[in-house]
Amino acid sequence: MQLDFSGKTVLITGGTSGIGLAAARLFLASGAWVAIMGRDSEKGAVAVSELSKVGQTPVYICGDVTQVGDCERILREVTERFGRLDVLVNSAGEYLEKSIDDTSEAEFDQIMAVNLKGTYFMAKAAVPALKVSRGAVVNVSSDAGLNGNVNCTAYCATKGAVTLFTKALALELAPHEVRVNCVCPGDIATPLLDRQVSAAANPQEYRREMESVYPLGRIGTPEEVAGVILFLASDAASFVTGAAWAVDGGLTSA
Repeated sequence: MQLDFSGKTVLITGGTSGIGLAAARLFLASGAWVAIMGRDSEKGAVAVSELSKVGQTPVYICGDVTQVGDCERILREVTERFGRLDVLVNSAGEYLEKSIDDTSEAEFDQIMAVNLKGTYFMAKAAVPALKVSRGAVVNVSSDAGLNGNVNCTAYCATKGAVTLFTKALALELAPHEVRVNCVCPGDIATPLLDRQVSAAANPQEYRREMESVYPLGRIGTPEEVAGVILFLASDAASFVTGAAWAVDGGLTSA
């Protein structure tokens, strides 16, 4: 399916790596103007250099989604530069695998700030422009936003909240013809996952065990999630809102 985003502007948080970077690549290849947001300027420069080979040169904007002022500033910069915003992809996120006994208040506050607060206030900042363009929001939740995972209480809390926030915001914005959906990936081969695996006592065995729980027998790729994001943001999904799309190799169906 060829999806055309020519003339449209897309903002992707967490766009310098992983799922966000893969989504930026697909949107550029589909003709969109793309702005990527991240905290690390060096990673931003590398991402822009890589993405420039795909389509129109993207814009990198340095910012922290946990800071409401940054969310508002970034939206201003995007709309001033491009004159509009058509799609917001909330991909910035962190992972925490700890039992409730071992999770500190600081760790809880940090993951809540990135995964939930950042998603919420980035969307809030984008809503006025999206109402004008009748655009779309795609949030990146998780299989952990559908089912509980062992030793991931704080992470599950954030992603469960993102899933229900998606549904509530979809209802709120439906009268304005703004659609809001989320993707719920399982384990995906990203730098985030690489750090998780490398921290294990036996990384190879840890990865084999991880893959074994998936009905499709493997973990996913960023491009596989990005393809669903692209579809949900496109006119091909014009009657889809408030949906939580599992992109998890059958994990939550097993």
